[in-house]
Amino acid sequence: MHGKTVLVTGSTAGIGRETARALALRGAHVTLVGRDPDRAGTAAGELSREAAGEVTALTADLSDMTGLRRLAEQVAERYDRLDVLINNAGGMNAERRLTRDGVEATFAVNVLAAYALTCLLLPMLRAADAARVINVTGGMPDGTIDPANLQGEKRFVGWTFAQYNHAKTALMAMSHRFASQLEGVAVNVAYPGHAYTPGNQATPMRAFPYLYRPVAPLIRLLGPLLLADMAKASRSSIYLASSPQVEGVTGAYFDAKVRRVAWPSGVLDARGQEAVWSLCERLSGLSPV
Repeated sequence: MHGKTVLVTGSTAGIGRETARALALRGAHVTLVGRDPDRAGTAAGELSREAAGEVTALTADLSDMTGLRRLAEQVAERYDRLDVLINNAGGMNAERRLTRDGVEATFAVNVLAAYALTCLLLPMLRAADAARVINVTGGMPDGTIDPANLQGEKRFVGWTFAQYNHAKTALMAMSHRFASQLEGVAVNVAYPGHAYTPGNQATPMRAFPYLYRPVAPLIRLLGPLLLADMAKASRSSIYLASSPQVEGVTGAYFDAKVRRVAWPSGVLDARGQEAVWSLCERLSGLSPV
């Protein structure tokens, strides 16, 4: 990874920070992206003191197109190419709310941000030799995609349904379609498994599906003991970003044990995949082709 340029969103804490740390230790020039300037600057400073590669920070609101476009401009001002883009940022909301662009916030952060930022940075990715894009999923992204409910229009949380899981399934569908659209840039998905991240700790109980709420307190009680290993949760992201064994591999899904596994059937459903792709194109005004 020496001399490689890497951008990791949602990387001031948790899985994103550990991913950035591991790649910087391998000699990459890593740019962290966070929402808070102080936290981003502190994280970059701490990682710089232990890493072999350069670590810097940028701040951006990934929930709206203005923030995404400004971030892409700043990256272009800093580097002439981008070898690795890791769309790690995500968010789980308890109720439906809209961003400044009028987009449902969970869909905006988990799906649209990854789509739009990849489109905006494509010239820099294409300038690199065998660039890689890694989209990090999460939750339980194994259901079907409802084209009429992509932005939580019909339901947001139910007995087994959560908009967060729905959005992560949509992210995977978008990623699969993106990989089929591109040549020369690999697009893959990493699943980190369940981890006791700061984001998970801050998630209110009402964001969980009704059926799972009784066990949520137990998870929070045991989380610091069983799910606090961020190095373990970031393994697939690090592998997809750095391993020579996956050079040229695209359109693949890797699980928490760094194994290439089959895509969930809901991700491959043509109707759902087309609905996600069309919505991303319309909301962002961008296309990779």
